[in-house]
Amino acid sequence: MHKSKSSIRKKMKWLLISSAFILIVAIIGYTAILFGGNLVVDEEELILDATTTIETSDGNIIGKLYNENRIPVNIEEIPGHVTEAFVAVEDRRFYDHGGVDFQSVVRAVYRDIIAMAKVEGASTITQQLAKNLFLHNDKTWMRKTKEVMAAIHLERKYSKDEILELYLNEIYFGQGLYGIETASQTFFSKSVKDLNVTEGALLAGLAKAPNGYSPVDHPKKAKARRNVVLKAMDDTGKISTEKRMSSQGKTLGLKVKKNKPNPWTDSYNDLVLQEAKEEYNLSNNELKRGGYRIVVNMNEKAQQIAYKKFKNGDYFPGNTKGVQGAFVMMEQDSGKIVAAIGGRDYQLGDLNRVTVNRQPGSTMKPIAVYGPAMMQEAYQPYTLIRDQKMEINGYTATNYDGNYEGAVSIFEALIESKNASAVWLLNELGVSNAKDYLTKMDITVPDEGLAIALGGLSEGLTPLKMAESYTSFARNGETIDSFAIDKIYDKQNEVIFQGEAATTDVFSPQVAWNMTSILTEAVNEGTASAGEYSKALAGKTGSTQHPHVADEVKDAWFVGYTPQYVSALWMGYDTSDKEHYLTGGSEYPTKLTKAILSELDKEQTLTATFKKPENVKDLPKPIKLPEEVVLNGDYSFGGFSLFKGKLQWTPAKDDRVVYHIYQEKEGVDERIGKVEEKNEFTVNNISIFKATSYYVVPYDPLTKREGNKSNTVTLSM
Repeated sequence: MHKSKSSIRKKMKWLLISSAFILIVAIIGYTAILFGGNLVVDEEELILDATTTIETSDGNIIGKLYNENRIPVNIEEIPGHVTEAFVAVEDRRFYDHGGVDFQSVVRAVYRDIIAMAKVEGASTITQQLAKNLFLHNDKTWMRKTKEVMAAIHLERKYSKDEILELYLNEIYFGQGLYGIETASQTFFSKSVKDLNVTEGALLAGLAKAPNGYSPVDHPKKAKARRNVVLKAMDDTGKISTEKRMSSQGKTLGLKVKKNKPNPWTDSYNDLVLQEAKEEYNLSNNELKRGGYRIVVNMNEKAQQIAYKKFKNGDYFPGNTKGVQGAFVMMEQDSGKIVAAIGGRDYQLGDLNRVTVNRQPGSTMKPIAVYGPAMMQEAYQPYTLIRDQKMEINGYTATNYDGNYEGAVSIFEALIESKNASAVWLLNELGVSNAKDYLTKMDITVPDEGLAIALGGLSEGLTPLKMAESYTSFARNGETIDSFAIDKIYDKQNEVIFQGEAATTDVFSPQVAWNMTSILTEAVNEGTASAGEYSKALAGKTGSTQHPHVADEVKDAWFVGYTPQYVSALWMGYDTSDKEHYLTGGSEYPTKLTKAILSELDKEQTLTATFKKPENVKDLPKPIKLPEEVVLNGDYSFGGFSLFKGKLQWTPAKDDRVVYHIYQEKEGVDERIGKVEEKNEFTVNNISIFKATSYYVVPYDPLTKREGNKSNTVTLSM
């Protein structure tokens, strides 16, 4: 009896010790799991990479950036029947377990033993999420333990809805699609909130093997798997048997949204990425994971038209293949960049020539010479300036055509692009004075020489900067910054950045209007007359001499503006050597710009005329003096003088021409009269006893310049 009691006490002792040991081990194990979960779970991994979209103001997506193509969605936006489909087929006890479903584990082990193979998994939705987030590269024997640790940690820290939201946003659906919203938009062209029961079941079926059950590549398998999900929903009471049977009979109902390549947007998108980085400190890596929505200022019609025109090789003259170009167009009122072409056959990541410095040639003359000059009272549009070959401080200025007129008006010098006149005038103004105006346009020129007048810059300027500079004329004297990005939204659809453009006063409204009048004439009758465009356009051409091939062109430009848009177009080779030069000049970018505008005018009516600002005087049209004046003379009788001389001549087409009447005398001829708006003159008190000779000279009251004298007539009895 005593031995029996002793034996019982020993058993009780060992039982207590064993129980205590098991309890201690359990506590240690549970504690290890809890602390292990902290070590396994990286909170940063819970912030899922999301796709950044670039879209127009109309909501058209023109670009995407991502590491994983994912559009996050809140659990509140996911219909109940969709979440129920995933729970029914992936983890029926999701709402009952704490991260690990031990009932499922036991059942799975039992079935695996019976089948002598692994036939059933036991991972919960939480475990799948933990594996995908934290252990996707872990191949060690401890992976399953870590998965359990992480799952329990997630369950302790987050609600079921939060876990399910993470899971549905993280899961891979094949075809490069991450997250249920991306899959829904791709397979059904609708948001997840609009999915019906059969569509939701199809997506739930992809979780097990997204590539194997792909509805695009394996529609029969996808349908069979969808029906398995519908059966699971029926078994768990989420849908009725009748609903299940009717749904199983339906087709897949796919409406696949194909990602069509949009090469016409690539130049613009690269400009957007550059602006995001430089203005908002958003790197490409951040955009690929941040899920931003970038709304841009692109005018899709203008962008597509420019892209198509750049495909036409007839506009690009070169001695060999590879002629490149760049085009940018911005709204003059807002500064919004509406179109940008960074090159021909441009692809994302290529050299974006919109932002590459080039020597601007004569397109510099309005902003560096004539605009600053006309800000001074001494130099107005019809002021005469020198036009002759000259050397100033060692710099020789020559006109491109070799012709010189001695003196020309600023108006004429600009529309005919006289090099000698521009250099002479810059020297009169002073380089530092001209550069002060360039600084106001945010143009930094390190050069100090007179070559600035002709765009001979050591560092050059970009097409974008040239377009911005001409807004000083288009906007009544003030420049406006350009910008491609209108707004940037974060994942919560909150505006975090708003594009805006600063303005700077540069010229007076009168000078700006005068320049518009002159550059309009340059387009109509001057160096920019090539090509066809029927509405208002002002602009300036430019070209640069090739450094290695005589009489050939390196860079060709046209910078101009309409009442709505300002644009700049450059042509040339990326590398100019003896084997690469343009065989045509600035007439080609001029023609191309006009072709783009003409095509755009068909899509949206462009303004036909420039509107003169208030409190600004209109600039009169230039007066064209007649090349030849034929003079006739005779006597007349009557009045206070018995004999009079009557002079008549061929009238000018422009009735603003004034005529100076001269009498020939020994030494210096005497001007005896001036006639306006008629073509005759009466000489009183004429002597009939000696011969007197007369001639007339047409006179331009705008430039204060005389033209060619007429023939001489002699009155004699």
